[in-house]
Amino acid sequence: MYLISPAYAQTAPSTVGGFDLIQILPLVLIFVVFYFLLIRPQQKKMKQHKAMVQGLRRGDRVVTSGGIIGTVAKVVNENEVQVDIADNVRVRVVRSSIGEVVSKTGAVEGGKGDTEADDSADKK
Repeated sequence: MYLISPAYAQTAPSTVGGFDLIQILPLVLIFVVFYFLLIRPQQKKMKQHKAMVQGLRRGDRVVTSGGIIGTVAKVVNENEVQVDIADNVRVRVVRSSIGEVVSKTGAVEGGKGDTEADDSADKK
């Protein structure tokens, strides 16, 4: 009564030291899926955000990444803008922290636009 049958060694596969394309195919497919579902859309979004930030003008209503809503009062330099967030309250904001432009101003003649801040400053 032998319940255990003897085990026999199998022969080695014929591709000893060879390279099968089948072994690397799943990794390539995973990379392709990641590229089209994650990497490419993120690059597209970054490109749109950069164009939006570069196109900021005086008078644009913006929302910062912190959730503060304000109007661009002055473009300080290529990295900073001044934003009016309340009456007589201006903050300097790094351009990259602008999350969204709520409304754009029209064409600005001579580099100056009409904003509520300019109107309130003229009345004083």
